[in-house]
Amino acid sequence: MSAGAATANAATALPAAGSSFYLGMRILPRPRREAMYAIYAFCRAVDDIADGDAPRPERLAELEHWRADIDTLFDGKTAECAPLLAEPVRRFTLRREDFHAVIDGMAMDAEADIVAPDWATLDLYCDRVASAVGRLSTRVFGLGDREGRVLAHHLGRALQLTNILRDLDEDRGMGRLYLPREALAGAGILSASINAVLDDPRLDEACKPVAGRALDHFKEAGAIMDAAPRRLVRAPRLMGAVYRDVLDRLIVRGFRPPRPRVGASRMKALGALARYGLV
Repeated sequence: MSAGAATANAATALPAAGSSFYLGMRILPRPRREAMYAIYAFCRAVDDIADGDAPRPERLAELEHWRADIDTLFDGKTAECAPLLAEPVRRFTLRREDFHAVIDGMAMDAEADIVAPDWATLDLYCDRVASAVGRLSTRVFGLGDREGRVLAHHLGRALQLTNILRDLDEDRGMGRLYLPREALAGAGILSASINAVLDDPRLDEACKPVAGRALDHFKEAGAIMDAAPRRLVRAPRLMGAVYRDVLDRLIVRGFRPPRPRVGASRMKALGALARYGLV
């Protein structure tokens, strides 16, 4: 799929109704909500490219097309792939480097399947695919630059590490394993086979430090949101509450096979909406 076609498909795509992201966006005032929809469409488009079936050189070329189009947008010209982003970029002074970082993260997946990266590589990946999105989002929410960047750092990593722990089997189907090699080695798991790793009875031990880091990031994000004006952090609080619940249930369930799917709780999402959805 070309970058232009990917954009056309993603431009009208919204998060699933009832999901934490959908609810988090819906409670925003209209200009901020529409800006978040545009950012979501961008992320969806480049993620679809990275996860697509096209040969890797084609996927990388499409991502570079996106990078060039983002540059065109920031140079004040008409962007082929990203016309929906023009108004949010202008209104909320979104940053070129954050869009580039998201593309860099997708390129990590497109270049090669990530299997047991070291902690530093995993953290870089989380920064690009999650915290960079957070940096764009916190500007839309209206947070100050310093508070927004720190919140994006912690909440983005908390959400992405939760996703990694939740999606072990889904990622296996794509030939990927995001658990860090140091955590695997610490549990005595030395196999290079994804199947062997995910079927190993010691997997709980390997997942503990990943869950621990996620919990630490949730804690830091919570402290930042506690100190921020309530109206500016309604959306990230809602998303954080739902994902923290997913992480808690994953920890209780454990990570050894079999692993029943743990998804976002609709009741938790509605409860968070009731708690954080009003100023």
